Formats: sequence, C-alpha cells, structure tokens
Amino acid sequence: MNLDTIRSTWAAFENVSGIGPIRDADHYARMVALADALVDSGQASDGGELAGLFGVVCELIADHDRQRYPVPEASPKEVLRFLMQQHGLTQADLPEIGNQSVVSQILSGRRLLNARQIAALVARFQIGADALIERAPEQTH
Repeated sequence: MNLDTIRSTWAAFENVSGIGPIRDADHYARMVALADALVDSGQASDGGELAGLFGVVCELIADHDRQRYPVPEASPKEVLRFLMQQHGLTQADLPEIGNQSVVSQILSGRRLLNARQIAALVARFQIGADALIERAPEQTH
C-alpha cells in the first residue's frame, strides 16, 4: 500500500466526486444526486462496475441520516397508533386485529398483538414485524 499514491489520487477523486463525510445540505443533495446517477447508469447493481462506489455513497448518506434524524424507540402500541393516524383509521377500520374492543385493549396496553395480528399488519402497512413485537424489559443485575 503506497500512501503517497493514495493521497494524490484521493485528492483528485474527492475534487471530482465530492465523496467524504457529508458536511451540509448542499453536500447531502450532491451525494443523493450522485447515488441517483449511479442507479440510472445501470452500473450500481451487484456486479456493476460502480457497485462499490454506490455502496460507499449510500453508506455516507445513511450515516448522515442516522446522525441527523435518529429514529426514536416506540412501543408496538405507539407504532399502531401512529399508523392509524397517518392513514386516517379508526379502531373499527382494523378488522385484521379484531373488533373495536380488541383494538382498544391493544392501544391501551392491556393486550399485546399476537403473531397473526402482527403478520396481518405487516402485510397491510408494509412495515417490518420488529416494529410490532413487544420487547422484554431490560434486566439489571
């Protein structure tokens, strides 16, 4: 590994591509545009000539998003309440869970979602099942 060669080629590459930790909104927009251009070129897919570059750009974007927009922890009932709000649903609009009384019990925390209900909600809202699975409280010794 020749660091002098890497240093000189990196400086040229960085000037052309802008690749590096995302600094601001303009840089973010340039990285997203680069990712889009790579996809549009057809060379970003597995085995494509620029697949590695696409992976690096996507990781930079994802890292920026994780730092800037952390996703708060939410309980399954909070996730369900959010989904209902976003889709303008009432308790009666969720027959895959059960009747209005069952939905009310879940939203109040008196009842947990079961595997059948989780599978139905995953299919309906196209979300990961992990968002609807109740986590055991952390044990401290």
